[in-house]
Amino acid sequence: MDVLTVLADETRRRIVELLARRSQPAGVLAGHFPISQPAVSRHLRVLREAGLVRVEVAGQQRVYHLVPGPLRELEDWLVDCRGFWSQRLDALETEIVRGRRASRPGGGNATDQRTTGQRTTDRKAR
Repeated sequence: MDVLTVLADETRRRIVELLARRSQPAGVLAGHFPISQPAVSRHLRVLREAGLVRVEVAGQQRVYHLVPGPLRELEDWLVDCRGFWSQRLDALETEIVRGRRASRPGGGNATDQRTTGQRTTDRKAR
């Protein structure tokens, strides 16, 4: 299963966030969720199979550690996509500004007209 699919689940994302702060035993992790310990164990198994966590047996506990490698790969991919989205959002902003200019009567600034109207009203009230 790929990292994006694994992290699409809110519980697994939260487990990753908790492990990013510090390594924790499975029982402690389970205490953070309103679901059964076996359900948390299934989420941990999915994370382990995806290479996002590793488990260390310490006595009778299974301590989980975050493996940052797959997250770095995801971050690299997102950085590559960020340029695309930045360009698209810049283009959208340009179109929104053009639309505002085209919809204004007389080409004036809508904010200025509203403010001017308020001032005129204020003056009449005096």
